[in-house]
Amino acid sequence: MSHELLLQVCLFLLLSVVFVPLSKKIGLGSVIGYLAAGLLVGPHGFWLVTGVQDVQHFSEMGVVILLFLIGLELDPQKLWRLRAAIFGLGTLQIVFTTLAFCGLVFLWNQNFHTSLIAALGFSLSSTAIGLQILKEKNLLSRESGQNSFSVLLFQDLAVIPMLILIPLLSPLQNTKLEPFYFILARLALAVFVVFLLGRFILKPVFRFVAHSRLREVFTAFSLLIVLGISLMMDSLGLSMPLGTFLAGVLLANSEYRHELEIDLEPFKGLLVGLFFVSVGMEINLERVVENPVLILVSVFALVGVKLLILYFLARRFKMDVKESMIFSIALSQGGEFAFVLFSTSQRLEILAGPMVVDLNLILALSMVTTPILFTCFEKIFYRLEKSEKKEFDQIQESHPVIVAGFGRVGQMVNRLLRAKGISSTVIDLDPNQIDLVTRFGFKAYYGDVTRFDLLESAGLHQARLLILAVDDAQASLKVVEYCQRLYPNLKILARVRNRVEAYQLINKGIEVHRETFGTAMDMAYSCLVHLGFSAADSLRSVEKFEKYDIINKCVR
Repeated sequence: MSHELLLQVCLFLLLSVVFVPLSKKIGLGSVIGYLAAGLLVGPHGFWLVTGVQDVQHFSEMGVVILLFLIGLELDPQKLWRLRAAIFGLGTLQIVFTTLAFCGLVFLWNQNFHTSLIAALGFSLSSTAIGLQILKEKNLLSRESGQNSFSVLLFQDLAVIPMLILIPLLSPLQNTKLEPFYFILARLALAVFVVFLLGRFILKPVFRFVAHSRLREVFTAFSLLIVLGISLMMDSLGLSMPLGTFLAGVLLANSEYRHELEIDLEPFKGLLVGLFFVSVGMEINLERVVENPVLILVSVFALVGVKLLILYFLARRFKMDVKESMIFSIALSQGGEFAFVLFSTSQRLEILAGPMVVDLNLILALSMVTTPILFTCFEKIFYRLEKSEKKEFDQIQESHPVIVAGFGRVGQMVNRLLRAKGISSTVIDLDPNQIDLVTRFGFKAYYGDVTRFDLLESAGLHQARLLILAVDDAQASLKVVEYCQRLYPNLKILARVRNRVEAYQLINKGIEVHRETFGTAMDMAYSCLVHLGFSAADSLRSVEKFEKYDIINKCVR
């Protein structure tokens, strides 16, 4: 490895380690951190790394591995269930955004061919950014995440006819056009080969490799699958992510699926991060300063128009307001395949060099907006949801026991109390939990136990026992301090999840019970018995462990 290459790798790693955690800490997500790192080291920053195109081509393998891993999470049946979103929603999204941008660019440029190429590029969204953010925020399994993935998959398919169309628009007389049926034949051949590999060849080879019991060989074979299929698709002039996605779908039911995910996840993370760095290297802030109106208005137009179209389509496909917003923001940026369309168009002299520079800059800046929009959406929507929450219930009864928190622990305690004929007043902050337990015949009130007026209306002044089973440790501390100040004779029992919470409450003289302690001791006893120890010896060992582990006599 050359000294220069080693230095560049160290720079990428150093800046990622610094910028990504910092970006996540301030709530902007990892993508902004990678983009900032790329801007800093790129040719428009401190020029520490050159060869942006080489970095971008190499880092595209991250997107390829990402699609392969997503394919592993789907099976053909699930993919078939998404067909309406893939071909219905996906087709409408491409058509509507292409028409809208074609009209806008034509008004500005007055050239139909240029307008069409720019519109086709702008209709695409970033697979890497969209899926990465949805995955980070655990949204992929939701309706918005599934529909976002479906549209991105259709866009991958749509790139192929777009690349076929571009030479038809070229002014070059010697441009050789390949017949359309040749392209279809290549696509059918690639899908057939991938199907044969996934169905009949890869699984027995996996079995053979796994029997070697060499982890590094299994990892090498996992990479060979992804890189080999990518090379085949590229040599046929087709989409590499599409091919690896199909391979992932065919291996979704394989017994080696989880090992594949574990082996490829680190490579995916590093390469997708490197892809974002390469996009950051494309951002030319000098060009923004030279022509701020054109660039910034174009970025806002690109993101704004896509947001409107995507939201309209989402609502037409019966998504609610929140899911529609998530779907719209996830796909509102430009896509990585648009860079390929624009560079191909420049080579065929459809687009001029300066215009391609501006279009690439608009694409890169639009990618920056997505994590920012997600952050703003979360904060605004959270406030709206908070303001729209229903009023707390009015409690007009009192019982000797108040149960604060009606989750796993609160429910079990309350059931035993009821079995013994002891009545209790149950309070919980989750309205969904209240609705659920009400259907099973339990009486529970919606309210926040840190609202002391609510506790007073529940008869705190005459209660004999308060059971704190809420998830928020700070809320428990707040209630304890209030009760000890006004009702020092009230007995309080508190559920805690760990030693830190236990110490905080023990220092205030509260009897605490660790949530998992009893279960862990039961399991340890069973383990010893299964390993051949006698029941009496196992019980003594557990009791001895309890004696040394118990923080205080009152802790269990």
